[in-house]
Amino acid sequence: MFAGATADRDDAAYVVVGAPLDVSTSFQPGTRFGPDRVRQFSRTFEDYDHGTGKSFSALSVHDHGDVHAWDDAAEYLDYLEGVLTDVLWDDGIPVLVGGEHTVSVAGVRAAEPDVFVALDAHLDLREEYDGNPFSHSTVTRHALDVADEAYVVGARSGSEAEWERAARGDVTVVEPEDVADWAPDFSGDVYLSVDVDAADPAFAPGTGTPEPGGLTSRELRRLVRDLAPAASAFDVVEVNDRDDGQAAVLGAKLLRDFVFSHADSA
Repeated sequence: MFAGATADRDDAAYVVVGAPLDVSTSFQPGTRFGPDRVRQFSRTFEDYDHGTGKSFSALSVHDHGDVHAWDDAAEYLDYLEGVLTDVLWDDGIPVLVGGEHTVSVAGVRAAEPDVFVALDAHLDLREEYDGNPFSHSTVTRHALDVADEAYVVGARSGSEAEWERAARGDVTVVEPEDVADWAPDFSGDVYLSVDVDAADPAFAPGTGTPEPGGLTSRELRRLVRDLAPAASAFDVVEVNDRDDGQAAVLGAKLLRDFVFSHADSA
């Protein structure tokens, strides 16, 4: 269980759902262990948050456990979408923990946001990768089937075709050097997705496709806290078991930051 996620399901304002999908990782696999590692390293934190004056255990968070993954990603996404839709129908906020970034597709389909915001090293705008239309590198493209626009914050990697696609009016790329001066300006519901590889590998080496030149953990925390009040759903993904817990502890902290900031704005 995620530390402090002690609320009953019927009373929950936030529902943590693990999605240990790990079928399309193209470099370092292991995201199937991500949800459990994020839960494990959540135990290191104090319950109390000085910034908001709130205790995590008092914010009506429930841990649903993991939605067991299987090899058919398209079929799994359909099932996971149903689980997350149930949370929304019960007036809860889905807090999805991956698993590879592909699981965000289910979250976006369930939440039907106006805006998709991904903190991510990669554009993820491919049509397919190695013949797979549900690769982790296609997430932003799938999100644009639902959302009107997408923001990719921290991006520093993509194919030539992806950068050309990103130049169209429905995508905004905020590169790492521009993050400090970026002030979010959008209207409507937001789906906030955090791929832990948005962080520089110095802060989170345990991820599938590490990319140097990324964001600091402090920058990521600020972004999540700033964006949380506008979000109707959240995920943190691409944590694996290839480090000593750096990626997992960062993922757990960002999840808590989201809940604290969202609850404080309610």
